[in-house]
Amino acid sequence: MNPSQLNTEEACRQILQICRRLFVQKLHDYGASWRILRPESLTDQIYIKAERIRSLQTKGYAQVNEGIDVELVAIVNYGLIGMIQLQLGAVSSPDISPEVALELYDRFAEDTLQLMLAKNHDYGEAWRNMRISSMVDMILSKVYRTKQIEDLKGQTLVSEGIDANYKDMVNYALFCLIKLAEA
Repeated sequence: MNPSQLNTEEACRQILQICRRLFVQKLHDYGASWRILRPESLTDQIYIKAERIRSLQTKGYAQVNEGIDVELVAIVNYGLIGMIQLQLGAVSSPDISPEVALELYDRFAEDTLQLMLAKNHDYGEAWRNMRISSMVDMILSKVYRTKQIEDLKGQTLVSEGIDANYKDMVNYALFCLIKLAEA
């Protein structure tokens, strides 16, 4: 079924399954090689993906034959990996099985989805009236906030933590993917 024919929760769950499928395929090909990445490296990966989307939106064309949907899926997956890494910490070599990696992925995906549903209730689905370009800008803003929090070693005065910013980045990417499916 097309995500445009579903309510927000159903559409997000469907898109999360697409993201998870790619995560599983890469887990097969590369193992949990991402376990060596520090959260800062994952933040930078999300930055690269969001900057490419913004560049494609500005230029209007791509020289590499991949659209923004591929980059948005990567933002979802890197955000979820970032949450895993915040909990477990980076290691010198991959140390978890594919089964454990998937359990963690699923747990953080569900936590992130539940936060989105709560916020979506409070904001009345305002994201549906936003432009994709604005949501990409919000992802980039969250990246810069995260970089600042990382530079401060997590010592903030009033701000949410890095995990909250990763969740917001993932949710904005999901919203963009829904809007692309609806277009």
